[in-house]
Amino acid sequence: MTEPFLQELAAPFPGFVAGLSPGRPVAVLCHSDCDGIGAGAILVKALERLGHAVAVEVTGKGGSAWAPDIAPRLARHGPQALIVADLGVRAEPVLPGVPTCYVDHHKPTGTPPGAVVISGYGTEPTPTSGLLALACAGAVDAAAGLDWLAAVATISDLSDSAPFQLMTDVRRAYKITHLKDATALLNAARRSATGDAKPALDLLLKATGPKDVTAGDYPEVEYLKRCKAEVSAAFAEGKKVAPKVVGDIALVRVHSPCQIHPMVVQIWRTRLAKPVVMVANAGYVPGQVNFTVRTATDLNLIEFLRAKAPPDPGPNYGHGHDRATGGALKYDQWNVFIRGLGFGPEAEVNEATGSWA
Repeated sequence: MTEPFLQELAAPFPGFVAGLSPGRPVAVLCHSDCDGIGAGAILVKALERLGHAVAVEVTGKGGSAWAPDIAPRLARHGPQALIVADLGVRAEPVLPGVPTCYVDHHKPTGTPPGAVVISGYGTEPTPTSGLLALACAGAVDAAAGLDWLAAVATISDLSDSAPFQLMTDVRRAYKITHLKDATALLNAARRSATGDAKPALDLLLKATGPKDVTAGDYPEVEYLKRCKAEVSAAFAEGKKVAPKVVGDIALVRVHSPCQIHPMVVQIWRTRLAKPVVMVANAGYVPGQVNFTVRTATDLNLIEFLRAKAPPDPGPNYGHGHDRATGGALKYDQWNVFIRGLGFGPEAEVNEATGSWA
């Protein structure tokens, strides 16, 4: 069951689907986190139930829908249409000339011409992309049995206490422990050093429920368990790093090939009485610093980052949610950015080695 406001948000989806024809596939591109692959799995299953062939792709490590490799990956499928899930909305098309539907809950940075945009941004409470995808599936009568996929997507982004009717409903149908365990395991793939979330998405397309994700007889389950062990070890090291504080900003510097910065920031966000808590990872993607920013206050972090941006920060800076954002900056840009926040040389990156100064 989805709330009426979600049904209203999904109202344009049936019209988009009605324009599809049998034969050529529909491409689905989704983000690599659990909300993204949960939304992607829902949309794939819904389209298949309607009789459409589907080609699905998931972003890689540090990737975005507008990364240089994405359009060629999508184009090789010869899609008649494209659905982009949980990857933001920009004015630039992801695959020029192909009708596109965006299913997303982040702050849009532009309006893509001719596209269908199903956005939850600005609503209270803000739904996850998984919840929006479930509402889309419901709008074309193809949502039966897909509620648990929306649940793991929602737990990933908002926790199991998220104020949606779905979370009440799934507690009656599934054990919340199984849903939370499945979420943690699925997220381990994109947090690993390789960042390869395709096995996690493949598992969601096979599994019949959350327990099937954690204990099913699939090779992907063992892969995800190895990823989880790798990430747990990296996280154990990362959370030992003490923050450096300048004014109202607390900065934690880590260096790991694993995506531990969003995990570490959650620890310090609740421990520190500072409006801005930032965790920066200089080891995640060579050549750049990936950082996550959180606040426990009403401060709008997107506006904060916009005001503090270095010259020409690039397209991967300051997107997401008002109180949960971040981005990626090249080493030289990071050093300009962090100096602008008032930090000294100890917070800079050695541009030759990628190590912290």
